[in-house]
Amino acid sequence: MITVLGTGTGAPLGRHARVALASAGLVVGARRHLDAAELPPRAERVVLGPLAPALDRIGNHLAETGNRPPEGEGSGGGSGEGVVVLASGDPGFFGMVRALAERFGAAALEVAPAVPSVAVAFARVGLPWDDAVVVSAHGRDLRTAVNVCRAHPKAAVLTGPGAGPAELGAALARAGTERTLVVASALGEPGGERVERLSPAEAAARDWRGAVSIVLCLDETRTLSPALRTVAGPRPGPGQWALPEGEFEHRDSLITKYEVRALALARLGPGVGDLVWDVGAGSGSVAVECARLGAAAVAVEKTADGVARIRANAATHGVDVQAVHGSAPAALDRLPDPDGVFVGGGGAGLPSIVAECARRARRGVVVTLAALDRVPAVRAALAGAGLLPDGVLLQSSRLAPLPGEVTRLAAANPVFVLWGIRAPGSLARGYPTGPNPPGSATVAAGSPRAVTDPEAPDCETADPETTSPETAAPVQDTPAEGAPQ
Repeated sequence: MITVLGTGTGAPLGRHARVALASAGLVVGARRHLDAAELPPRAERVVLGPLAPALDRIGNHLAETGNRPPEGEGSGGGSGEGVVVLASGDPGFFGMVRALAERFGAAALEVAPAVPSVAVAFARVGLPWDDAVVVSAHGRDLRTAVNVCRAHPKAAVLTGPGAGPAELGAALARAGTERTLVVASALGEPGGERVERLSPAEAAARDWRGAVSIVLCLDETRTLSPALRTVAGPRPGPGQWALPEGEFEHRDSLITKYEVRALALARLGPGVGDLVWDVGAGSGSVAVECARLGAAAVAVEKTADGVARIRANAATHGVDVQAVHGSAPAALDRLPDPDGVFVGGGGAGLPSIVAECARRARRGVVVTLAALDRVPAVRAALAGAGLLPDGVLLQSSRLAPLPGEVTRLAAANPVFVLWGIRAPGSLARGYPTGPNPPGSATVAAGSPRAVTDPEAPDCETADPETTSPETAAPVQDTPAEGAPQ
């Protein structure tokens, strides 16, 4: 049997945990957890680092002692010295339980969780967290966490080396996102715990050496959602999308019609953790719709009155949209690379704009245009950036009333909807992409694109005591990478 003990958020180990430690022949955990625990002198210590060697050592120990994992549910373990794994907080939440269950089976585990660091951090600032989006950046690209923080008013980021408060703050400051960062360090440690509130710029300017447990990212004007909640996590997705044009402030009917918007959203597939550009945004209707579906959204518009309308529409629908005043493609230079791009409008410069968007998009680009003559050039721009081009001519007729309580069909102008999708594994700006880009952060909100980096185990918090992944095998007191702390 493998006993997995949560620790490190202030609560002392219970009697059962102390008994398990006292009888353990092998104890695995971060160095600070091992140093704090009362281990029997005969117990072998393995300081967590590279996960695979640590799992191998656990398996070997079970085999050597005859304490093999059960064959199936309900069967008991064998005799012999036990294995204890120490982890931070709740080891079933972005923690070691997943890796252990995958390797040895759930029936081989006995899990005793402590209070999750997310819960402790929110408790320290007096806020509920059933409406928070929790995202792990430990061993992953920080961009997903940044996008979650931009799009949602309450997020918790599990940090890691190279993905801590400074990096998160710098990214949010560059985007102009107004948030308060609550940096919780050494949670539960007497005399060592610190909980600090900072702006993104202040967090970016600090040197955060030490045991940062978690970072909360808050829009302090929207930290409390309606009391009657049924589902935890971010607010449920909208009941409708492709909203009627009347739901948006716009000028002279210059707005993407809802039939076109519906197809564009279907091809963009915006979701939690994504970043979408709306280029030539006009009213910003596409950007607003993407934000309503959980994505971070940037609307690029060349007219000042258009930028004002975008901000007004975002406020009306209660979402965050970054409105950028400028003309593409020059205005795109300072933006972070998107997952998807919507390009509206036309003009002679459309192919060059599409080419730049397609070069940088991680997943795909959708373009709408009315002029048949520009279709070949747009398709060529999509294909030239490595996207697989496709498209339709969308023609629709809406029901319109006539005198005498009868109805006619009112035809709308036909619109070309072209799109290009990047094949999984192909390159955008030199890195592999696809629906689940390697190294993306993991979101604990049920996003279909939430992924786990196979090279870095899910960990509730970062372990600052990591070493080179060249460690060939765990030895007594040999640190290893990717450990929960």
